Amino acid sequence: MSVPVLEMKNISKSYYGTQVLKEISLTVQQGEIHCLVGENGAGKSTLMNILFGMSVISQTGGYEGEVVINGELQEFHSPKDAITAGIGMVHQEFMLLPGFSVTENIKLNREVTKPNLVSKVFGKKLETLDRRQMSKDARKSLDKLGMSIDEWVPVAGLPVGHLQFVEIAREIDKGNLQLLVLDEPTAVLTESEAEQFLDVVQRLAKSGISILFITHRLDEVMAVADTITILKDGELVKSGPRQAFTIAQIAELMVGRKVQTSGRIGATSKDTGRQKKILEIQDLKVNMPGERLRGVDLDVFEGEILGIGGLAGHGKIALANGIMGLYPSKGEVRFNLVDVPLNNPKAALDLGLAFVSEDRRGVGLVLEDSIANNIALTSMQTQGKFLKPGPFKLKDKKGIDEHARTSIEQFDIRCTGPEQIVRRLSGGNQQKVCLARAFTQEPKLLFVSEPTRGIDIGAKTRVLELITELNRRFGVTIIITSSELAELRSISDRIAIIYEGKLAGILAPDAPDVSYGLLMAGKSPEEVGVQ
Repeated sequence: MSVPVLEMKNISKSYYGTQVLKEISLTVQQGEIHCLVGENGAGKSTLMNILFGMSVISQTGGYEGEVVINGELQEFHSPKDAITAGIGMVHQEFMLLPGFSVTENIKLNREVTKPNLVSKVFGKKLETLDRRQMSKDARKSLDKLGMSIDEWVPVAGLPVGHLQFVEIAREIDKGNLQLLVLDEPTAVLTESEAEQFLDVVQRLAKSGISILFITHRLDEVMAVADTITILKDGELVKSGPRQAFTIAQIAELMVGRKVQTSGRIGATSKDTGRQKKILEIQDLKVNMPGERLRGVDLDVFEGEILGIGGLAGHGKIALANGIMGLYPSKGEVRFNLVDVPLNNPKAALDLGLAFVSEDRRGVGLVLEDSIANNIALTSMQTQGKFLKPGPFKLKDKKGIDEHARTSIEQFDIRCTGPEQIVRRLSGGNQQKVCLARAFTQEPKLLFVSEPTRGIDIGAKTRVLELITELNRRFGVTIIITSSELAELRSISDRIAIIYEGKLAGILAPDAPDVSYGLLMAGKSPEEVGVQ
């Protein structure tokens, strides 16, 4: 057998003491389509950052293991090193300059020049662009992809599908390309564009270019993969030829955490069939960049903890942000049979809704203010709490401090006292301040978005306990959005999965792993014969 184009051997990586990759090995042969799948946080992006020499790796202590290209040991210190070695990458976010033409984007930083009278005297840097040759090169790459667009048309205004192909044409134009990494390339494409894209991928592989294809769409994996590798929690679960897998098996291995629901935090076994609907959502559309909702219908029952899950970029975070008025929204939302005015944060708060944002530092907290003021702020502004009686709205500092001390004890906020500046708290304690502020509003329904993101394991457990305590002791209905599926399954009564801006389905927390994996990949269990 020929020497593999890529071998990654026993790759391990830690960020600030947290291991995110553990002895991962991966081999890609010449002309092979190798699909890499895994849940959010499985380690796919970190592995690709190592392969492509991204600076975030060297700046955080490097990695352990070996990267071998065509049998030769490599250590890339920058993307330029990787490109020189014949590796190309098409990222999830487009790396095109909208003010430039297709040709100019394809040839960017590799422009073809020709000498002129001035350059013959003063040097190569003053040569003129050889637009004819650049046009020929761009046309050749576009033709390989079956693209008929004019090579000099401006990139701005082109359909999203065309932009994706221009990105690939840029990589193909690099004459030494041997391995092309595609990171969720079809996420922004229509169904017909995605089919065309997969045809192009197979054509490139037949020409001898190896493809490392990262995707969550399992039907695409089964359509084009020669080899499939599944990652979970930074470890390699299984790797083998496509014929060794079914869609159901991939889904189960991708999610694959066994959750003991009998020991769930705050398990209540609520019968939603007998409960009152507290929130009714119909055709909710939210224009949140990168997390767009495209029409969701969902009922929430009084007193439950409803989990909202799904992969990054599919819209799960937009639900709470849209209802609370932080991003432009359309549709109908009724809370206790009263219409919730969309695009109006104050109206949502006035109705008894509260929100703990996923962006605690940017949205959730006033970082340069004290713990006491942060806890009291929203209640003071929207409900008139912590204000002295009289014609002038003066702040009741004594009342604020007393309440803060009670909250610090209740929420176990590790600090020097109510006057400590929030910026100086750890991430977990900042999150507890956010929860204390929401609790102070005495909400009837609380949205909590990514509550444990970026905090340590001990603080995670305490935050989840606090959320279930709000639900259990005080009867607050909770809608919790999280990228951590195991986290949702540990505290939720039901879990709704969002896929491509739509509701894919609702599952019980103890539903099989395979059912969760399939919904998160855009398939229903019934489609693939899973009971």
